[in-house]
Amino acid sequence: MDEEQAVRMLESLKNKEVEEIFVSKQDFMEFREFLVKRDDFKHFRGIAQRGGDVIFRYMDEARS
Repeated sequence: MDEEQAVRMLESLKNKEVEEIFVSKQDFMEFREFLVKRDDFKHFRGIAQRGGDVIFRYMDEARS
């Protein structure tokens, strides 16, 4: 996964174009690098799935 693809996915989630995004176990560490650099990082909630995949959702209120 490259930065452009990760940013595009995160922006579409933030703008509510999609309800959730799926990140595979293989792409997670690369994806996370781009996620944690964002100012709105705490608005994203990752929900771990069996096998190591993660589903991300965007919350209107930041987590603590």
